[in-house]
Amino acid sequence: MLRIAMDTAGDLSSGWKKEYDIDLIPINIIHDGVSYLQGIDLQYDDFYNMVEKDGAIPSTSQPTPYQFVEFYKSIAKPGDDILSIHVTDKLSGTMNSARQAADELKGTYNIIPFDSASGTICMGMMCREARNMERNHYSLSEIIARLETIRENMKLIFTLETMKFAKLSGRVKSLQATLASVLDIKPIIELQDGIIEIKDKVRSRNASLARIIKRLKEKVGDVPVQIAVVHAHDPGTADSILEQIKSTFNCVDVALAEISISLAAHFGPGTIGIAAYPV
Repeated sequence: MLRIAMDTAGDLSSGWKKEYDIDLIPINIIHDGVSYLQGIDLQYDDFYNMVEKDGAIPSTSQPTPYQFVEFYKSIAKPGDDILSIHVTDKLSGTMNSARQAADELKGTYNIIPFDSASGTICMGMMCREARNMERNHYSLSEIIARLETIRENMKLIFTLETMKFAKLSGRVKSLQATLASVLDIKPIIELQDGIIEIKDKVRSRNASLARIIKRLKEKVGDVPVQIAVVHAHDPGTADSILEQIKSTFNCVDVALAEISISLAAHFGPGTIGIAAYPV
């Protein structure tokens, strides 16, 4: 049996976890000396209430190799294949922990750690694609080959409502020069080959939202795409962007998801992103 797993730096649209039988290993969220697991003892509202009450940004850390070993044992039976999809290793040590656990369990499970070279809904879209292929009787090697193609062609563009969280977090090094010089901007950010880069800067919220749609359209054109909108604590804006996307792109399917706590801790509420890849 094929188990499909991902860490919670990835996001899933409502219902995907159950529909596509996806197992989640939580990123560790650390606040005031206490470690929480997203989705287990820390929910979205808990996180945002915590930030508003204490005025401090929780830190994050990847699951340890031990946590991965226990996780794999809990979701699979000996002899099972486990496709384990993770946030880019250029931003996190999660992939390294998964690889160490896979080596430790070699011979009991066939574990394939897969670097998404991205994060957020991109990972969820990969999990969904993998499950659909498995249900249509594709082999594991065919599924991995398809994921490699998706990884090469995935586009992720997003903008932040505020630079405060990125500044306090300090985890996203590529943003630091901009943060040092100006905070009252709306950055247009792209994730390419696992690296976050600011591609443009605008002054207003409306301009930033229009710009991420325009930049994505320039990249994918009119080809049929799987596309998704993600948001951090801003469902109203996300719904509006989703409607614009439906009339702008050649959408085979559209999805909506909330950005995980582990990413919201670095980018802050109001973050809006769009991910797409050609069918």
